[in-house]
Amino acid sequence: MTGREDRKPVSDEASSAFAAVRAAAQAGPVPGIDGESSVTSEFAIPAGLDVPPAAVEPESQTTSEFALPRGLTPPEPVAGEQEGSAFSTPRTYRAKQAPPAFTPASGIPVVSLTKDAPWQDRMRTMLRMPVAERPAPEPARAEGESGPAVPRVLDLTLRIGELLLAGGEGAEDVEAAMFAVCRSYGLDRCEPTVTFTQLSVTHQPSLVDDPVTASRIVRRRVTDYTRLAAVFQLVDDLSDPENVISLEEAYRRLAEIRRNRHPYPGWVLTASSGLLAGAASTLVGGGVVVFVAAALGAMLGDRLAWVCSGRGLPEFYQFLVAAMPPAAIGVLLTVFHVDVEAAAVITGGLFALLPGRALVAGVQDGLTGFYITASARLLEVMYLFVGIVVGVLFVLYFGVKLGAQLNPDAALSTAERPVLQLVASMLLSLTFAVLLQQERSTVLAVTLNGGVAWSVYGAMHYAGGISPVASTAVAAGLVGLFGQLLSRYRFASALPYTTAAIGPLLPGSATYFGLLAFAQNDVDAGLVSLTKAAALAMAIAIGVNLGSELFRLFLPGAARAGRKAAKRTRGF
Repeated sequence: MTGREDRKPVSDEASSAFAAVRAAAQAGPVPGIDGESSVTSEFAIPAGLDVPPAAVEPESQTTSEFALPRGLTPPEPVAGEQEGSAFSTPRTYRAKQAPPAFTPASGIPVVSLTKDAPWQDRMRTMLRMPVAERPAPEPARAEGESGPAVPRVLDLTLRIGELLLAGGEGAEDVEAAMFAVCRSYGLDRCEPTVTFTQLSVTHQPSLVDDPVTASRIVRRRVTDYTRLAAVFQLVDDLSDPENVISLEEAYRRLAEIRRNRHPYPGWVLTASSGLLAGAASTLVGGGVVVFVAAALGAMLGDRLAWVCSGRGLPEFYQFLVAAMPPAAIGVLLTVFHVDVEAAAVITGGLFALLPGRALVAGVQDGLTGFYITASARLLEVMYLFVGIVVGVLFVLYFGVKLGAQLNPDAALSTAERPVLQLVASMLLSLTFAVLLQQERSTVLAVTLNGGVAWSVYGAMHYAGGISPVASTAVAAGLVGLFGQLLSRYRFASALPYTTAAIGPLLPGSATYFGLLAFAQNDVDAGLVSLTKAAALAMAIAIGVNLGSELFRLFLPGAARAGRKAAKRTRGF
C-alpha cells in the first residue's frame, strides 16, 4: 500500500479550518485592533517588503550550493546519459578520448624513454614513479577505431609474466615486462604485482572509472632459458613503438613459445651433469679417477631424480635421492682403500645440486625491495639444501659406521694447477649452461664469463692470499657486470649470462666438510664450515647484484633512465 492510502481521513471541521487559514493567507495581512498584522510568526514577511520571486516558487527547485548559478547556460544533455552524483564521470570526459596525461603542480620529471635504452630500464623507471607522474603518450588511432579489449590485454600480460617467473626471472624484471606489455597496448594506468606464486595486474582507465583486476597462479617452474629468451624477445618487440603487433599475433607467438621443445634431449642433460661433477672435482684437486667417479655418481643421481620426478615426488626428495650416489661412491672408494681423494668425488657431486640460481634470484629480490618473494625464494633454497644435507649425511653416517676413513683435510692441500683449473671452470660453466637449457648462441659467452670469474678468484685467493669470501664477492661482481653488458647488447635477460658463470664459485667443498664434521660428531667444526659455505653463497648473490647495479650507475647509456630507489633510506 502507498503512503497516501495509509493516511487517516480528515474530519469536515478540520478541512474547513485549513481552508479558512489558506484563504486568509492569500488575502494578505488583516489589521487588528492595535493595527498590527494578525500573522505574528517570526518568519512572517514584514509589511511593505517585497516578496522575492524565489520565495513564491515551488519548493522542488534545487537550492544547494551545487546548483547552477543564474545566467550560466547549462551544458547540452547527452542522449542516454543519466544525471549522476558529484562522483560520477564528468559530462566532458570520455574514456576513449582521455587527455594524454595529467600534469601535477610540481611538474613531471624529465625521463628518457627513447629506444637507445633497453625496455627493462625504461619500464623500471616508470614503475618507480607515481601513477599520476608517468608520461602517457597519446595513442595514435584512426577515427572510429577502438583499442583492444582490456581483459584480453591483461590475460596476455599475466601469461607472459607467468613464463618469466616460472623461468626464474627476478620479481622486478617480471613487473617491468608486465608493465611493458600493458603499455604497448595503451593501458598506461596499470599496476602489476608479483609474489612468489601469484601474479596480478590492475588497470584503472581514469580516477572515476572502476578498476579491472586479473590474477594468475604459478604452479609449476621449469628451468628453460631458451624459452625465457624467447619471451624477452616478444616483450622487446611489443615495447618497440615502430612495431605494431596485434593481440592475435602476440597470442600466436606466445603459443609457439610454449610448444617449443627443450633444445637438448634428456641424455645430453644427464651427460652434462656428469661432466659438471667431474669438472668440479678437478677444481678441488681431483685426478682422472676422481673425475670419472664423480661423473658416474652425478649421472646416477640425475637418473634417480628423474625417476622420482616421474612418480610425482616433491623436489625435496628428488634432491635427497640425487645427493646419495656421489656420496656413496666416495665412501666405497675409501672402504676399498682406493688411493683417490674421496672428498673431491663427493664435492664434485654436490656442485651439480647446489641451488645457486634460486639463491641469486632470492637475494636479488630482497635487495630490490620484494621482501615477500625474496623470503619465499630463500625458504625454497633452504628446503633444497636440507634435502642435500639429509641425503649426504645419511650416506656419510653409514660410511663412518662401516669404517670408512674420511679425512676432512684430504682436499685442502691441493696443488696449484692454474691452467687445468681454468679449463675445468670453463667446462663447468659450459655444462651448467646446458643443464639450464640455454640457447646455443649464449653458451660460448657464458663459458668465457665463467673462466673470467675463476681467474679473478684464483688470482685474489691463491696468488694474493685474500680471503675466499672477498675473492668470491669480487669475482661474482664481475660476472654480474659482464652479464648485464651482454644482456644490454642483445636486449635480453641477464640470467643466461650470469647463472652458469657462477658455477665455479659455488661453495661445494665447504658444504661437504661441514656435513662430514657433523657425521663425525664434530658439531663445532661443522657449524664453522657451514657458516663459511653460507657466507660464500651470500657473497656470490650480493656480488652478482652489485655488479648489475654498478653497470646501471656508471657505464654510458645505462643510467639515462634515472631509476629511483625502491625504498627511501633510514625510514624517511
